[in-house]
Amino acid sequence: MTRTKLAALGAAVLLLAPASALAHVTLETPQATAGTTYKAVLRVPHGCAGAATLKVRVQIPEGFIAVKPMPKAGWTIDIVRGKYEGSYELHGGKITEGAKELSWTGNLPDDYYDEFVFRGTLTKTFAAGSTVYFPVVQECEGGTAERWIEIPADGKSADDYEAPAPGVRIVAPAN
Repeated sequence: MTRTKLAALGAAVLLLAPASALAHVTLETPQATAGTTYKAVLRVPHGCAGAATLKVRVQIPEGFIAVKPMPKAGWTIDIVRGKYEGSYELHGGKITEGAKELSWTGNLPDDYYDEFVFRGTLTKTFAAGSTVYFPVVQECEGGTAERWIEIPADGKSADDYEAPAPGVRIVAPAN
C-alpha cells in the first residue's frame, strides 16, 4: 500500500472514530453527587444495524434507589422489582427493595433518536471519583440487539470498549 493510500485510510479512521463514539447509548448528565436525586436521561441514537428499536432495558445498579421511570407516549413501561443487597436510608426511613430493571416497549425507527428518562437517589455508598454504570440492552426488529453492558475494568475507561454501559461519574459535593 502506498503512503498516500495509508494516509487516506488513517484520515478516514480518524473521521469515523468520533461517529462511532456518538453511536453509543449515553447518559445526558455525565456526573452527579452521591446522596442526591439523579435524573437519568438515556439517549438512544439509532436502531440495530438499520432495524427499529422495539425495547430498551436498563439494569438499575445497587445503591441507586427509589427509582421511578417517566411515562413515554406510545411506549409501555415494565418495572422489575426486587430486594436490594443492602438497606438504605431515605427521608428518615429504611428502604430494602425497589426497581432492579426498567424497560420501555414501543417502536423507534432507525432514522430517529429518542430519550428514556428515570430518576432515583444515588446513595452515599458511592465514593467521589467512582462511576456508576447502567447497563442497557436495546432490542430491535428481527431479533437483533445492541448490548451496552461493558463495565470498564480497573485502569480502563469506557473509551477502551466497543459497547460500554452508560455511566455517571460521582463528584464531591460543592462547598
